[in-house]
Amino acid sequence: MKKDKLSIEIYGAEVICASCVNAPSSKDTYEWLQAAIDRKYPNQPYDIHYIDIDAENIVDAKQSELAEQVRNDEFFYPLVMIEDEMIGEGYIQLKPVFAKLEEHGFVAQA
Repeated sequence: MKKDKLSIEIYGAEVICASCVNAPSSKDTYEWLQAAIDRKYPNQPYDIHYIDIDAENIVDAKQSELAEQVRNDEFFYPLVMIEDEMIGEGYIQLKPVFAKLEEHGFVAQA
């Protein structure tokens, strides 16, 4: 059964990760990724969520567990997940994100 909308999650924090000097912040990455997806794949349904790993109010158990793993340095942030699959961490690049979206049926605008 195909879901109506693809799920994209960006895990990050206000503080830029120590190994990511000169990289954009997690929130900037979230906004940049959303704009890039909207430009390349207009009118294709997806949900994108920013999850602050330091937030006290993460109610989703899976998101809470992933946030904990990022806090414990098991992953660099920002961490990009598409349909529960890790696509990138730390310095995010568009190519693997777009490749995964196309695997899920997204069609690039000519």
